[in-house]
Amino acid sequence: MLKGPLIDQVQARAALIIADVSMQEGKSDRPGGRVLGLDVGSRRIGVAVSDPLGITAQGLETLQRRNKRSDLAALERVIREYAVREIVVGLPLRMSGVEGTQSEKMQVFADELRKRFRLPVHLWDERLTSAEANRLLRETELSIEKRAKAVDRMAAVLILQGWMERRAR
Repeated sequence: MLKGPLIDQVQARAALIIADVSMQEGKSDRPGGRVLGLDVGSRRIGVAVSDPLGITAQGLETLQRRNKRSDLAALERVIREYAVREIVVGLPLRMSGVEGTQSEKMQVFADELRKRFRLPVHLWDERLTSAEANRLLRETELSIEKRAKAVDRMAAVLILQGWMERRAR
């Protein structure tokens, strides 16, 4: 049998899911399906999606931003392809925890997502996710160019994974 802290976390999460399903008898306060995680920047949108059980996050191809219409169309394709039922958007807070101009932009973007897709949209503190993504990617053998392309995707994974871990508690 496999052992280790990660296996313990996965088994505990699976037990919580099973217990929740049993207690709710098919009715849940959370929609079924996958969760989409977004790290939204001015030029790119890092994209990640959860597994069907909401335990792990996997990075998808980073979207190059063009305009609102094409950005939303690209997100709509992802939402349909992965049967997304919830969205998590990184909220760029200042290090003090105070919201700034970028935070306001993400709140407007989240509202646009809610209206367009009629899905629950959650904002999640993304402080240091890009720095953490850069740190993790520096530890790999990737070239600087490939690391630069992977940062947004990795940040989206960290945002989504952090949100899912918090929700599981």
